[in-house]
Amino acid sequence: MITTARSIHRRQTIQRLGFALVTLTAVLTIIPILFILGYIFYRGMPAISWEFISSFPTDGLKAGGIYPAILGTILLTFVTTLFAVPIGIGAAIYLSEYAADNRWTRAIRIAIINLAGIPSVVYGLFGLGAFVIFLKLGVSILAGALTLGIMTLPVIISASEEALRAVPQSFRVVSISLGGTRWQTIRRIVLPQALSGIMTGVILGLERAAGETAPILFTAAVVYKPTLPSSLLSPTMALPYHLYTVATQVPGMPEAYQYATALVLLVLVLGLNMLATFIRARARAHRQW
Repeated sequence: MITTARSIHRRQTIQRLGFALVTLTAVLTIIPILFILGYIFYRGMPAISWEFISSFPTDGLKAGGIYPAILGTILLTFVTTLFAVPIGIGAAIYLSEYAADNRWTRAIRIAIINLAGIPSVVYGLFGLGAFVIFLKLGVSILAGALTLGIMTLPVIISASEEALRAVPQSFRVVSISLGGTRWQTIRRIVLPQALSGIMTGVILGLERAAGETAPILFTAAVVYKPTLPSSLLSPTMALPYHLYTVATQVPGMPEAYQYATALVLLVLVLGLNMLATFIRARARAHRQW
């Protein structure tokens, strides 16, 4: 009995130490992030105004607003969504529900994982060669969105496939035993139950797309454009590239303008995150497992 009590006490001590270590690691991770967010907010908030949000840049980008860059980022993200989400979820459904588990599918999964780790500048160079030059789309919203879509596909496919595989197999068995086809089972049972995980992957991919500079540097973004884009084949300003420009390429740029631009980009990305959290919470509330 004494040995058993000591063993239990030892396990409890190890458990408490492990919990304390995990908590300390989380705190040490969160504090720098909160400091960075607070510093950007403190330095950028004084320059935020309606004019800053709704007007065009003036005086060689040193004054005015960032409205064209905001609109360009939203357009690029929206078109990227139209391209990447259906293809990514469709590929995940095929790999999870239809494809056999063999060397070919395992090789595809390894390739998808490897593609997720490729630097964004490589995707930018690929987009430059494939879309801007070969397909003759020029520097345009469409070329940039296609490049960003290819860059986000590995994240969307991997997360969606994992979410689909997490749905209990019993759901599929019951649906098919009641006369449902495989596609009816996927559409009406599996997809709704996996929606929270799928949304996580989609938003992670789109957040990366919204904040990337290198891919749009080669394919879509320009330093300054006096008019708004007239079509998907027009170039556009974008917040990440605009932030890079005002932070490194424009001498005498007021620091408040730089931090305000970073703050707007940060709010846009965090807004996507909050939207994903809301949708994920609602999906989990209706999940039946």
